[in-house]
Amino acid sequence: APVPAPAPHHFSDPGEVEALRGNLLAWYDRCKRDLPWRALAETEPDADRRGYAVWVSEIMLQQTQVATVIDYYNRWMQKWPTLQALAQASLEEVNELWAGLGYYSRGKRLQEAARKVVSELAGHMPRTAEDLQKLLPGVGRYTAGAIASISYGQATGVVDGNVIRVLCRLRCIGADSSSPAVIDRLWDMANALVDRSRPGDFNQALMELGATVCVPKAPLCGECPVKQHCQARHRKLFGKPVPVPDVEDCGLGDCPLCPPATEPWDSSLGVTNFPRKAAKKQPRAMRTATCVLERRGCHGAPEYLIVQRPSSGLLAGLWEFPSLPLPQDLQEKKEREVLADHLQAWMGQPVAAKSLQFIGEVIHIFSHIHQTYVVYSLCLDGDVTPDPTSSPSRWVTEEEFHASAVSTAMKKVLE
Repeated sequence: APVPAPAPHHFSDPGEVEALRGNLLAWYDRCKRDLPWRALAETEPDADRRGYAVWVSEIMLQQTQVATVIDYYNRWMQKWPTLQALAQASLEEVNELWAGLGYYSRGKRLQEAARKVVSELAGHMPRTAEDLQKLLPGVGRYTAGAIASISYGQATGVVDGNVIRVLCRLRCIGADSSSPAVIDRLWDMANALVDRSRPGDFNQALMELGATVCVPKAPLCGECPVKQHCQARHRKLFGKPVPVPDVEDCGLGDCPLCPPATEPWDSSLGVTNFPRKAAKKQPRAMRTATCVLERRGCHGAPEYLIVQRPSSGLLAGLWEFPSLPLPQDLQEKKEREVLADHLQAWMGQPVAAKSLQFIGEVIHIFSHIHQTYVVYSLCLDGDVTPDPTSSPSRWVTEEEFHASAVSTAMKKVLE
């Protein structure tokens, strides 16, 4: 079969752009989800509080689903309704509320940035995407664009995972969607498309479309408000893209935005041919010995010893059961001995390897680490006196444990 002509990869018709904007915004007005941060952004008269509310939501929504975020967001805004309130909070309090949400450095950077706004910016949020990205720790290009457009009406685009998927399908962009060339083109496209009179609503509409209709698998193309503008759908229906390419935008055979020749259009995939992603890097495997030290509290209920992780690195500042990284090839007997030696040095009292009761293994997947916790338990008759140079530690009841800043992985270990 003859190879169809390549499709242009941008919106060159002003009339089409206006139609797309209108259709998308009309759909958003009818179908948008009722989310707490949207309500605040729409009703809060104070510009700084409005920006803060959107900022918190955007940080929480990074790598995290909306359904998970809602409860965390509501509790956060109830506890710290203003930048000033957050700036006065301790990192321990932030970590406790963030526990279970993952990617814990997000909460830490959010608090650091709030303190900077209060101490260096007189308590006022920057108003433009450029200043937000330049002045606030942890605020990147996407978050800055979202805050500036939604809170302050700046006509600037946004590009997140949902927007990448929508735009790649609308314009049959089939190159690796994480490549700099593709990302730059998508940002150019987002900035050109954004509605000048309703930039925040337009950006939210584009993201909403990707989250609810133009989803990764089994997209609801029949319900899409911009389906008539979608070249991926056009190709699925008619077997070829729009026949007249923009020569300046798409060359024959060497276009950096077309699908590579080694991965041609798969008719069975339809619009889900796009976007193309680079193969994911496999997470590295790690093994960690973890010991649940238990004693009877003054009221007879069990208490557990937890220690605080370092203030930087993975799970910074969170609390965990005493743990020790292990080489991958250690046998169980050697694991016990290594863990017993670690506990003995830390507690300052003898610990026999045979006294450690093996409980089982807990697997927890971080974004870049496949972590296996080898779980042991040890019942103690009295208190322990950890090395004063070691990390802070404390005894907690089960209820106190769950209220502490502990990771989901440690909750799995206790269970």
